[in-house]
Amino acid sequence: MAKMSGRGLGYTGGTIDKLESIPKYKTNLPINQFILNVKEIGISLIGQTLNLAPADKKIYALRDAISATESIPLIASSIMSKKIAAGASKIVLDVTCGSGAFMKNLKEATKLAETMKKIGELSNKETVCVITNMDEPLGKTVGNSLEVIEAIEALKGNIQLDVKEVILTLGAYMIKLAGKGEDIEKNKQTILTQIENKEAFNKLKEWIKKQEGDISYIENTEKFTKAKHIIPVFATKCGYIKELNAQEIGKACVKLGAGRMKKEDEIDYTVGIVLEKKVSDITKKGEILAYIHSNNEELGKEVANYVMNIYKICNKPENKKKNILKII
Repeated sequence: MAKMSGRGLGYTGGTIDKLESIPKYKTNLPINQFILNVKEIGISLIGQTLNLAPADKKIYALRDAISATESIPLIASSIMSKKIAAGASKIVLDVTCGSGAFMKNLKEATKLAETMKKIGELSNKETVCVITNMDEPLGKTVGNSLEVIEAIEALKGNIQLDVKEVILTLGAYMIKLAGKGEDIEKNKQTILTQIENKEAFNKLKEWIKKQEGDISYIENTEKFTKAKHIIPVFATKCGYIKELNAQEIGKACVKLGAGRMKKEDEIDYTVGIVLEKKVSDITKKGEILAYIHSNNEELGKEVANYVMNIYKICNKPENKKKNILKII
């Protein structure tokens, strides 16, 4: 499991930024160490390096500079260059679709998935794309250390249902492509067993320690530095949550300092949003919809008001969109 990831750009989060919220975790390993880690413990995750995907950093900056962050050819080349350069023999991709993704609808997401699958085929890499819903955020948290804590809790067995469905589907196809099981449903059960018996959690600790991260934070997530202010967002009326626009939630997090609008911007690992209510949930007037984690009280209250208006509440129950939209 060798993975190269990038940093967040605009309202989209970056895996490297999230992992760097774990104290001392190194994302800039030398290539030989990256390969050795994969051979020794089966997993390593690093940022792009000049040796492995040198053009990708320039393309990333170019996408930002010319307002082409949603260009399918540039996205496809960026993603697939890292996968192929890292030496993956099989590739499973989570292609997000919706307001919080670069691809806003299923047609665009399908085109991106088919482009990446074609690149995989041209490189003789078996590739599967799982198109997932990103009209609302996945899980409860948005923000760097907040998302890391949620992921750690998931591996301890405390997993949100939408997160569970997505990771079981992605993992099941990874197992299938690895030749370890043809039955997708049985593969999902294998993953659940690995979570229940703590093997997955122990592998996480092994991986983080291998890259010099402080695993005491993995064992006790209370150690993560918290934002100074935690501000509730209250519902202004009774009803059902109809919409929770993921892009707008992402923008709210950027306002707090969790993301960057320019490549050079510094980010705050501690800030973000915890969503207590999501699409199809029922709420009463005065109930808490979300919590804003901010290091500036005035800014936090401003974002709380902004998030309150992102929540669309209606009188009738809303059919929740499927988490898995298509598999290519």
